[in-house]
Amino acid sequence: MIKYRLHNGLRVVMEQIPTFRSVTFGIWVKTGSRNESQEMNGVSHFIEHMLFKGTDRHTAKDIAEIFDGIGGNVNAFTSKEYTCYYAKVLDEHLPLAMDVLSDMFFHSSFDEGELEKEKKVIYEEISMYEDTPDDLVHDLLAKASYGSHPLGYTILGTEDNLSKMKSEDLRNYMKQHYNTENTVLSIAGNIDDSVRELIEKHFGEFATTGIETSYDAPDFLGDLIFHAKKTEQNHICLSLPGLSLQEENLYPMVLLNNAIGGGMSSRLFQEIREKRGLAYSVYSYHSSHIDSGMFTIYTGTAPKQTLEVLEVTMELLQDIAIKGMTDSELKKGKEQLKGSLILSLESTSSRMNRFGKNELMTGKHYSLDEMIQRIESVQMDHIRALIKSLFATPFALSMVGNSDDVINGFRRDQLVTL
Repeated sequence: MIKYRLHNGLRVVMEQIPTFRSVTFGIWVKTGSRNESQEMNGVSHFIEHMLFKGTDRHTAKDIAEIFDGIGGNVNAFTSKEYTCYYAKVLDEHLPLAMDVLSDMFFHSSFDEGELEKEKKVIYEEISMYEDTPDDLVHDLLAKASYGSHPLGYTILGTEDNLSKMKSEDLRNYMKQHYNTENTVLSIAGNIDDSVRELIEKHFGEFATTGIETSYDAPDFLGDLIFHAKKTEQNHICLSLPGLSLQEENLYPMVLLNNAIGGGMSSRLFQEIREKRGLAYSVYSYHSSHIDSGMFTIYTGTAPKQTLEVLEVTMELLQDIAIKGMTDSELKKGKEQLKGSLILSLESTSSRMNRFGKNELMTGKHYSLDEMIQRIESVQMDHIRALIKSLFATPFALSMVGNSDDVINGFRRDQLVTL
């Protein structure tokens, strides 16, 4: 991996992989729903959409036809803390892809007519999300965990907010957050040193300087939120505070998650789905932010089975809290983690994503050998210390379903005293 700065201070991370014929190029910006005010919630995602709606040189149709015409892919995504615009193309088409993507990034027109049409598209995206209870419950969980802190905001925003936004609002937000200190270029694939000239040509004039985004760490509230909706299942999430991206070693958390609900052989999957047949979908995951983290468990089950699913989940967590992981779970988890890590390196997209996110959020990069060494170095003492801190707080709980009778009487502090 090569890391350097352009003369204007813009950071570039890249990896040359001559055995590949593809290249993935991404523009990472350190802004997302966490950077927004309550009134402007949704603006980061709205900007992401509008950058595809045309420039002085290219219409929205032109952009689509250019990438379709070269068999490439151009897309973007917005998260709570960053936005990424990227293209994956054959190596020979990189100059064209970078030309178009940089034009979108710097010269999008934000036409008012296109703005109003795209609002309708996002309204439909919001409606689709709200009609998908197994997605909606995760947004509710963020609010139950973080309350009015921006980490509790949705990425899509609200129809009311979007309806009031004008082109000038989007431009002003970009001027504040889209600057050289908040931006990283990441590229991986079949490239050579000539790519430096290409990057300088398209991004060397990026002159918007500013202050890199900083954050106020959230408090974990451990609240309960119920959303009444006519559904066949109750969709339930619970969360506990996890580890931030700044933690020196996140691997104990990843290994613990694997044991609890991170795969088909995990305790939750085996006990709730395979042994008892109480759910089709049940899993856990850990998400890290720059200064905080969240460990989450999700399941969808019939209303008549909701209490049993919650009780079984608590029994499994209590067993973990008291007895910890087994030696076989730790060993198996390490092999799973090493396997998924090595397999992910076979894609230019995943490499570009890893380099871009790491540089943007932490500025730290580790080689494959270093990561494997960190995985292997995790001992049971690390897991026990993590478990002790993980269950020291009442958990947050959210549910989408017909009735809140079960969760209203459910103690969210029952793991604290173990």
